[in-house]
Amino acid sequence: MPLASAATSVDGDLYTWITELAQRSPTALDSVVRAWSDYGLALFALLMLASWWRSRSADPARTAMALCTPLVVVAAYLANDLVKSLFHEQRPCQTLHVVTVEACPALGDWSFPSNHAAIAAAAATAIWLTDRRLGAIAVPAAVLMAASRVWIGVHYPHDVLIGLVTGALVAWPLTVAARRCAPAVTRLRDTPLRPLVAAR
Repeated sequence: MPLASAATSVDGDLYTWITELAQRSPTALDSVVRAWSDYGLALFALLMLASWWRSRSADPARTAMALCTPLVVVAAYLANDLVKSLFHEQRPCQTLHVVTVEACPALGDWSFPSNHAAIAAAAATAIWLTDRRLGAIAVPAAVLMAASRVWIGVHYPHDVLIGLVTGALVAWPLTVAARRCAPAVTRLRDTPLRPLVAAR
């Protein structure tokens, strides 16, 4: 079975139902979802910054985890993009030719798995492991990011689901491993770089 046909058979009907629902929804709602889908990853950057700032008054292991979070997210993106390059799944809006909220990406801009979902999940996982309070914001935000990608029509539901799983599976062990950098953080607290790793 061709990959496009296989992808459509998995959840093409659900994708079509969601995109048709989006077309029947108020324009204001679609605009909000589109803006979140396009620019919402900036929230995770702000949460990572807040996690680092709050961690400076915590134990060195937590500070190390916060400092490593951007690297963890990059690693998750690269892993997800590697999977994407192996499958070459066309976007559902190219295969099913439905009307979508967002303009359909060009041919060759592969769909599976979703990079947005993977990045959001990786950031949310790392933030949650570092700071539960900020994680309570990041985790539902990651789910909303994934859902928005389907709503605007650029991904199948299975694209974002696997993106979320990939991001979380990469981020969890890497973030836990970052605790091993705690001795380096402790040493930095006795150097001119102390403001980066310790509160006044």
